[in-house]
Amino acid sequence: MVSMATVTFQRATRTYPGTEAPAVDGLDLEIGDGEFLVLVGPSGCGKSTTLRMLAGLEPANSGNIFIGDRDVTSVPPKDRDIAMVFQSYALYPHMTVAENIGFHLKIKKMSKKQRAVRVQEAARILDLEGLLDRKPAKLSGGQRQRVAMGRAIVREPQVFLMDEPLSNLDAKLRVQTRTQIAALQRQLGVTTVYVTHDQTEAMTMGDRVAVMNDGVLQQCASPRELFTHPVNEFVAGFIGSPSMNLLAATSGETWAGYGSLTIPITPEQRSALTTPAVTIGVRPNDFTISERDDRDDASGSGPGLDATVQFVEELGSEAFLYCLADGSEQEVVARTDGLSGSQSGDRVSLVPRPSGLHLFDGATGSRLPA
Repeated sequence: MVSMATVTFQRATRTYPGTEAPAVDGLDLEIGDGEFLVLVGPSGCGKSTTLRMLAGLEPANSGNIFIGDRDVTSVPPKDRDIAMVFQSYALYPHMTVAENIGFHLKIKKMSKKQRAVRVQEAARILDLEGLLDRKPAKLSGGQRQRVAMGRAIVREPQVFLMDEPLSNLDAKLRVQTRTQIAALQRQLGVTTVYVTHDQTEAMTMGDRVAVMNDGVLQQCASPRELFTHPVNEFVAGFIGSPSMNLLAATSGETWAGYGSLTIPITPEQRSALTTPAVTIGVRPNDFTISERDDRDDASGSGPGLDATVQFVEELGSEAFLYCLADGSEQEVVARTDGLSGSQSGDRVSLVPRPSGLHLFDGATGSRLPA
């Protein structure tokens, strides 16, 4: 039976020697028993440093890290009861698959018979039974990745740590393998912390997703919550593919406007603003698209944002229109059904659905109250 544990960061901070800004700054985060938590953010945001602090590969300059009720802040990596899967797989080329999977158990002086049982079980779970006698050089990238997973599974750790384990795989195999890893984690029920720069990977795999930027945790929530209620402009722009349209608007007492688009704002939203600047956020799927013919509309204005289609990304089941808003250099992306017939040069009006509007303080980036 695999033991499980919570993982807790309490004001954990890591500043690398010779740098002033912390790589991870005062991180407070609790990961539940058996939870699959994904750390995501742009390059240099602190996600890998967070994982390495938990593994004991980087010391925390201040704060504490707990696995279960045990403070592991100063505990050596080998005594933390964790298993790590790296981007590079780090397999021993001279060993067979079975020897690679069972290597840690051999170091721990486990009997040959017990090792064989554990290795066979891991191979069964990962569909590696027919490959146990092969060397890594004879394996595909996906098979090597599964061997690295097997090596972690046989250790029966309290926590799995995975540092961009799919980044060396091609796109098709990455999609297939991320589904396998997510299903495997739910089958094993082991607390898992997974680092990726790929927000699609994060959204499809995690029970919760922690978004980081410049060493600071921005938001930790379910994928659905991140998509529908981002706490600030950074999360709004980072989560979603294509990302949310963020329009730098101005506001009056009861309205916010950008180009031909004007939307109402509530007294609560107006009082929460620190300056008249407000950012209107609309996801590509939250626009209703109507064609415009300015010859029939001398005023040149309509109920939505007037724009010209610059490029159509046709994906079969859906299409994305990359448009240029009138009177600006702002690119606006709108989703429509596939095989839509839209083409470069079309004039359109993009009308946001009221339920799909997100408003942020233009100065601070914080979400305004609903």
